[in-house]
Amino acid sequence: MTVLCLALFAVVGLTMGLLGGGGGVLTVPILTYVAGYSAKAAIATSLFIVGTAAIAGVVTHARAGRVQWRTGYLFGAAGMFGAFLGGNVARWIPGGVLLAVFALMMGAGAITMLRGRRVATSGEPIPVMPLGPLLLKGAAVGFLSAMVGAGGGFLIVPVLVLGGLPMHAAVGTSLLVIAMQCYAGLASHLGHVTIDWPAACAMTAIAVATLVVGAILSGRVPQHRLRRGFGWFLVAMAVFVLARQLPI
Repeated sequence: MTVLCLALFAVVGLTMGLLGGGGGVLTVPILTYVAGYSAKAAIATSLFIVGTAAIAGVVTHARAGRVQWRTGYLFGAAGMFGAFLGGNVARWIPGGVLLAVFALMMGAGAITMLRGRRVATSGEPIPVMPLGPLLLKGAAVGFLSAMVGAGGGFLIVPVLVLGGLPMHAAVGTSLLVIAMQCYAGLASHLGHVTIDWPAACAMTAIAVATLVVGAILSGRVPQHRLRRGFGWFLVAMAVFVLARQLPI
């Protein structure tokens, strides 16, 4: 594990704190292309790092009132079920295919964020998402996220924003969901993937420290800038991962 790798995980934490996602979007490519992990080892390790870091983010955002607990717990519970299934399905799919799916999912999330849609502002009541769609979306996001080793924030945040949550609330609530479904996905990977625990813990510690900083900064950035910044961030990462999968 290099100094560059640790520095990149500082960026992972900052991104998660600011945007409520992006941890897995960065972590899987870093572990695969910088640290030299196999695709499946990177996916399992990413779930541990991102899930643990997300817990620290939830605490910081909750203190600022930016976590919608009902939505987060229900979405997260459904996501845990989907994540456990997704992690088991992933063992039968080649690593390169998983990374390509990962990139396509990021592209879909980017389109959602860049197109935009009017949502509640901080001065309006936040709408309650209907139970059925909330659970179905949670299970689907958990399944897809666990397959590719992501916390799912790049999908969770767009879903919550489209459901009517202000961007700031979507960021905080997303971290709660991420923590829940990352550990469910990790449990399903542990039976067939070996994790380098000392390295994983070192990378996690760096990510947690900077995530808290990002969470504090998140409340000071205008919502429309967060949304568009998240969208373009996903576009860049999707292009990078797809380019690495193309035969040369």
